[in-house]
Amino acid sequence: MGAGHAHSLYLRRDSPVHALPPHCKIVATVGFVLAVAVTPRHEVWAFALYAVLLAAVAAVARIPAGTIARRMVIEVPFVAFALFLPFVARGPEVEVLGLALSVDGLWGAFTILAKGTLGVVASILLAATTEPRTLLLGVERLGLPPLLTQIATFMFRYLDVVADELRRMRVARASRGFEARDLRDAKVLARSLASLFLRCYERGERVHLAMLSRGYDGRMPVLAEAGASRGQWAASALLPAAAAVVAAAAWMVAFRLG
Repeated sequence: MGAGHAHSLYLRRDSPVHALPPHCKIVATVGFVLAVAVTPRHEVWAFALYAVLLAAVAAVARIPAGTIARRMVIEVPFVAFALFLPFVARGPEVEVLGLALSVDGLWGAFTILAKGTLGVVASILLAATTEPRTLLLGVERLGLPPLLTQIATFMFRYLDVVADELRRMRVARASRGFEARDLRDAKVLARSLASLFLRCYERGERVHLAMLSRGYDGRMPVLAEAGASRGQWAASALLPAAAAVVAAAAWMVAFRLG
């Protein structure tokens, strides 16, 4: 469980955001996302301010905009669904470029794109500024059962190991002239998956025995304290507090206009 197994999403930087305790950043991210979620969809200016807040966090954390843009590819399925809404939603319609689009569908698409994009960017910043190992420690400190955090820790640690094993098996099949062409080759692939499962199970048994021989008693040793000072809590509260102010202002404007 060495520290050398850093996840590819994490970007090592010397910034105030990186230095914050993981559970502080988790609470800040959740608070920001909640503020975005409850914001009235018609207050477009509020979502622009949320984007400015995230841009400020990215600048302080020294996370390049290009990196964030590349990682936002995960949002593509939601974007496709949002673009489809104006064509299938019912209600009053408006003509855009010769197409009759639903007004409610347009607002629904904007809501999905705006709130979803802001949530994705906030998650990207959290992953880019926090190592998975310390992130799990922060989640455990917030009350998640230790057994679940241990399972997640081993998943992060051995995911690359299993992927390498699968790659070696694929190379071994290719070196023997095998190439999957149709469903008749599914039997060979199924046997490969069964073999991979057995290898992973046996590896897990060996790892468990090795841990027991080193004194494992159901709890992982704490290598570093994950405590947070009042100053760190205050610094991490800046983002959700600013988002809460924007959300409150958006509701006040919505009620006045309503």
